[in-house]
Amino acid sequence: TVAFVIANAALGSEKETIVFLTNEGVRLTQRGYADDIHEEGFAPLAELMSNFAASGGTIYACSPCFKRRNLDDQQLVDGVVVVGGAKLVEFLSDGAPCVSF
Repeated sequence: TVAFVIANAALGSEKETIVFLTNEGVRLTQRGYADDIHEEGFAPLAELMSNFAASGGTIYACSPCFKRRNLDDQQLVDGVVVVGGAKLVEFLSDGAPCVSF
């Protein structure tokens, strides 16, 4: 939840922003998975993710992590792209800062 709060704030500051989901985090890519995740004091996670994508943010999902969990690429939420780690390295190589949760 906090990662998407910060990611949305970065977009609001006109910074190109991506979220790179790994391990169990790739489950968030599936429609409906985040619907019941709501940390007190924050907007629901599904809403944060939707706002992030609608505002131009990109959500990358680690391809090996995604495949290992047999997730359905037909059930991706808006804004998600399944990619390899090289895509993250490419983004960071331009000098972008990285925050990890």
